[in-house]
Amino acid sequence: MDVGDGVPYTSSARGFYGGLGMTDIAVPLKRVEWAWLRNPRFDLSFILGLPVLAFLTGFVILLQPRFFYPILIVDLWFLGYHHVIATYTRLCFDRKSFAEHWPLLVVLLPVVAAATIAVAYGFGLWTIVSVYFYWQWFHYTRQSWGISRTFRGKQRSALYEDGWLDQAIFYALPILGILHRSHQDPGLFIGMELRVVPVASIVEQAAAAVTIALLLFWLARRFQAVRQDRLALVHTIYMATHFAVFAVAYILITDVTIGWLVINMWHNAQYVLFVWMFNTRRFKDGIDPDAPFLSYISQPSRLWLYMTTCILITGVLYWAVLGTLDVLFFAGLSMTIVIYQIVNFHHYIVDSRIWKVRKKPIRRTLGLEE
Repeated sequence: MDVGDGVPYTSSARGFYGGLGMTDIAVPLKRVEWAWLRNPRFDLSFILGLPVLAFLTGFVILLQPRFFYPILIVDLWFLGYHHVIATYTRLCFDRKSFAEHWPLLVVLLPVVAAATIAVAYGFGLWTIVSVYFYWQWFHYTRQSWGISRTFRGKQRSALYEDGWLDQAIFYALPILGILHRSHQDPGLFIGMELRVVPVASIVEQAAAAVTIALLLFWLARRFQAVRQDRLALVHTIYMATHFAVFAVAYILITDVTIGWLVINMWHNAQYVLFVWMFNTRRFKDGIDPDAPFLSYISQPSRLWLYMTTCILITGVLYWAVLGTLDVLFFAGLSMTIVIYQIVNFHHYIVDSRIWKVRKKPIRRTLGLEE
């Protein structure tokens, strides 16, 4: 559907509205346009289904705290580790990708591993936990920002905010959330010592006031967009869920670990589905002889095979390889945590390099070219 398509109201429609005494109301000249990224089923599941799943998870744990660890295990094995493995489908599942990104594997990974181990054993495990606490917040926010740019790019003629104001609206609630957690100073995070950056109450209150003002402005602009028939509806719905997830995970849920699990589940599921969608678009013409394996499992009808492949690789890497290293060389929980954070930190840096929506190849694959 091309941006700007629409069906104007007929004269009989004008007469109908006039008969109801509504001639002074601005009547839209075009129908509502749904600028889908993939299709209605995928987009609505992605935008609405994933937050609902995350919220239900949090609700269940708040009612029955004993379910936390079983749900955490499911999240880690079927979404979290899978999410990390999905990154490597962009790095080394075909020759072209590996030729382009090999330094991120061969050079960056050892550097991240050495730095993480040095910090953990030089200053204490709390440093890794605390770095992860803030870095995962930034990573989650940046991923959501990139996804929002993708939905926004599907309807470029809509009414948007630009520049610093656009970014201020988007980041306001995430920033308020992390300030709230820092002011809260929970002391423990996922059962481990956490040290936060001190935040005074007045700073949090000021951030809350700014956030409320920016969100009210955003709502007013959305109503303005409706009146001008320039509302990007799909992007608007995504933005609303973005605000809702960060508000629930970082502000409404008082327990920092349960809040983290809610947003972690949303973030992981987002990434898994987005990478799959990207790969299906990349190989939409069928099997690519330069990437036969990845293109085969990335065909639209083989989602089950793609997911199964990533889960099997997850088992090999996380259970076998990392488990063996932990037993042979660094027995104990602390090194297990360090190893997992090495993978996480490397993944965060890699994502920041390979998923820039402004890059032409990415935009072309996602169908965002003007």
